[in-house]
Amino acid sequence: MHAQGGPAEPSKPAGPMPATDDEIREKYLERAIRELNALTRELQECEHCPRGNLMPVLGSGHPQADVFLIKHHALPAEIEEGVAFYGRAGNALMKSLKRLQIDPLAVYGTLCVKCPLPDPSMADPACIERLLEELAIVAPKIVVVMGEDALAVVNDLDIPLARTLEPESGALQRLTPSIDALYVPNIDEALDEEGAKRSFWRSFQTLGAWYADLPPY
Repeated sequence: MHAQGGPAEPSKPAGPMPATDDEIREKYLERAIRELNALTRELQECEHCPRGNLMPVLGSGHPQADVFLIKHHALPAEIEEGVAFYGRAGNALMKSLKRLQIDPLAVYGTLCVKCPLPDPSMADPACIERLLEELAIVAPKIVVVMGEDALAVVNDLDIPLARTLEPESGALQRLTPSIDALYVPNIDEALDEEGAKRSFWRSFQTLGAWYADLPPY
């Protein structure tokens, strides 16, 4: 009992208020942004690949995207801007995402070979392996692998608990226990010829069904 007229005391000291879901998500987002910024600095300072005075082509999109797009190497428009999926491929993908009702803010796109080299095969294996770090930072729910060269890189990465992906266009596969995978043709090779466009679109449509079935929590 409390002394008469004295203020009531709490039964136990008040501790810090528990973090809300929004605050927790904000903390994770801030950490992802910091880690991607650190990766960017490492890429810009890297001297493994003979890219001369050209800067690496960086990934773009939401740092915690559900959808992680992977293409093998950059085209001239991407090299000029220093951003993956800039130019015709990016425009085609934005139209495709809109048709499939996929929020662009749920997407992150990057390259296996980030250095603008005359021959992508000149890229240092240690540089290509940085894709593994990028994948770990974003932590997506699905990886969309574009083309056989990108597929070979993903299969060679030492992704924990990963399964080997097959070149089955449009078929959902399981990359890890927490990450799905979708293999599609190379978007860069599907921009001009009508048959190639249709082949890419048929495969890419699977992503729309996957996204529509994604739980909203």
